[in-house]
Amino acid sequence: MPNGLRPFAKKREPGRGIARNRRPVPNCIRAKIRALRLKFQAPAPVTPERPANLNQFQRLAEALLSVRAFSTLRYREYRLLWFGQAFGSMGTLMDEVTRGWLIYELTDSVVQLGLVRGVMVVPYVLLAPLAGSAADRYSRKTQLMIAQLSNVIVYAVTAALVLSGHIEPWHVYVMAFLAASGQVFQQPARSSMVTGSVPREYITNAIGFNSLLFNVSRAAGPALAGALIVVTGTGGAFAVQALFLLTAACFTFPLRPAPHPPRSGSARDESFFGSILEGWKFSWQNQSVRAALACVMLASFFIVPFTTMLPVFARDLLQVGAQGQGFLLTGMGAGAFFSAALVASAGHRLPRGLMMLVGSGCYGASVLLFAASPWYALSILAMVLAGLSHVYCNVLVNTIVQTYSPAEFRGRSMAIFGMHQAVITVGAMLYGALSTLEGVRWSVAIMASAGILSIVALHLAMPGAKHIR
Repeated sequence: MPNGLRPFAKKREPGRGIARNRRPVPNCIRAKIRALRLKFQAPAPVTPERPANLNQFQRLAEALLSVRAFSTLRYREYRLLWFGQAFGSMGTLMDEVTRGWLIYELTDSVVQLGLVRGVMVVPYVLLAPLAGSAADRYSRKTQLMIAQLSNVIVYAVTAALVLSGHIEPWHVYVMAFLAASGQVFQQPARSSMVTGSVPREYITNAIGFNSLLFNVSRAAGPALAGALIVVTGTGGAFAVQALFLLTAACFTFPLRPAPHPPRSGSARDESFFGSILEGWKFSWQNQSVRAALACVMLASFFIVPFTTMLPVFARDLLQVGAQGQGFLLTGMGAGAFFSAALVASAGHRLPRGLMMLVGSGCYGASVLLFAASPWYALSILAMVLAGLSHVYCNVLVNTIVQTYSPAEFRGRSMAIFGMHQAVITVGAMLYGALSTLEGVRWSVAIMASAGILSIVALHLAMPGAKHIR
């Protein structure tokens, strides 16, 4: 056509052509397209059994972590501290059996059996203030690791001396002092780190969960030590203790160093011994901390040492022998386990000050019932009640001291709390003296009654203690 002109096209009505192009796709073609898509689509990986099992474990873990007591394990720092304490507690509580058995094998003397126990209390009196001040001034992680590794060396050297046949009684005394010194430096450092590893509202649950672990270790540790002594002797038991403490140090190593809170100019300039005095001054001036420490010291002096008289009750008064004494201690452990589980799961809702005082009073009442009981079944019930009450007056005191102590004083406050171990030994000596004068039943009854009256006096002297939350 000339000039490249296109012929005139007929004008289409709007929408008619578009409508003509939108023809429906037949169902057969749709089915073929769907089949082709499924054919060329990459198949999903098939792992039927293992993912299902993993999902079950994950669901179980999530269910446990949803429980308040186990929810603290969500926090990495607390989880490492908890596993480290699990192995450390086993090694430490095994030592109560192995060291006593070793000195008795070497000397066949009941007197020296008691002296070794007394030697291990001396560091709690002399070194606890130093350990607390060091925890507030220097790296708590470093202090904890050094203390754990020092106990590894002590247990390993003791095992080597026993296995080589060169062990002497004086070795046992020296190693007992060194092992106790390591334990003294561990306690304030670890306690201060536990408080900083979880949010404030979880502190009671975390400490209760630690107490639950300790009560499990208190039952399992001595039993394992006894089995190892039968199979391998005391040398093998000490070697396993060293392995446990080394494992605890391995869990401590990955912890992140926690920075110390900023200190004022006067605090930075004070001497090491000046900081010890400041720690005592703070613990006295803070009413909540003072009330908690007074409660645990009174219970430790008047009530807790009654367990030193258990062999006399079991053999001479109840006439159930060593096996019966084991059941008495099992009953106390069962009560402590249940109480610790309750604190770990619901401790954040408890009125801590009131429960601290009530628990201490009930502790004294249960010991008084034990002293008066002429029947073995009633004595076991009294021991269960004593275990229940002991955790309340110990764990809640621990929580109050840590909660109401600022971070810069927490190590020193917990060092003072740890000195209740020495107070227990002094109380045990008084129990023994009273037993020679008035008999075992009356000595336990008198001390338990004095303990109840001292808690009542504390309540009257510090009425605000029951309002501590």
